[in-house]
Amino acid sequence: MREGSSENRTGGESPLRLFPAPVLTGITVACVLLFVVGVLGNLMTMLVVSRFRDMRTTTNFYLSSMAFSDLLIFLCMPLDLFRLWQYRPWNFGDLLCKLFQFISESCTYSTILNITALSVERYVAICFPLRAKVIITKRKVKLVILILWAVSFISAGPIFVLVGVEHENGTNPLSTNECRATEYAIRSGLLTIMVWISSIFFFLPVFCLTVLYSLIGRKLWRRKRKNIGPSTIIRDKNNKQTVKMLGMAPRALCLQVRVLVCAREGG
Repeated sequence: MREGSSENRTGGESPLRLFPAPVLTGITVACVLLFVVGVLGNLMTMLVVSRFRDMRTTTNFYLSSMAFSDLLIFLCMPLDLFRLWQYRPWNFGDLLCKLFQFISESCTYSTILNITALSVERYVAICFPLRAKVIITKRKVKLVILILWAVSFISAGPIFVLVGVEHENGTNPLSTNECRATEYAIRSGLLTIMVWISSIFFFLPVFCLTVLYSLIGRKLWRRKRKNIGPSTIIRDKNNKQTVKMLGMAPRALCLQVRVLVCAREGG
């Protein structure tokens, strides 16, 4: 860790930076590009699904939910970037510290749950196509998405107690305030509980995705060996959609790793 070059006006410590300025400059440029592309891309996804009736499929409902989640995460990126440039002092107050961490955590949980639910849908649609027409409906999917968001908010709720603005004893708060895990959270064991919650969000979805994609792959392999029939075109379309879903698995894994890291750092 390095300290910034500019002195604090209060006469205290210099702002604490996590990386050297040249590294931070490169990170900032990359983040700005990601911010623009991410915000515009996710807004377009939500707009297309909401405006065009033929795009309002159950799969696209999940994708739209994930786009909204990603949009909120991108909107929090400026604060993440600020913390890289100036980890200490935190100048935005206790409420924004808690709210910023809560949004990031709940959106991460939501994306993971949406990917898992969408994988379950694809499994049912491919392995049980006749039942899928009854089980998978737009109304039910919307309800599932609402439940997933509720679970995400509840799971991220401890953040409001876990994280806060604190400073080292005997130092000037204006110079040493940090948005971090509180001493109370560490002493009471709340931080440990949050790590366990994050671990569940890591291992359970990974297990589900592994099992589901294995079953989907086996089903597609067996189907491929059958004679070509009139429904081949429809099946090919479903297969392409499944391949796209398989491409989301690494993204889910990365998000789950982020959850564990955030929990251990107290957000």
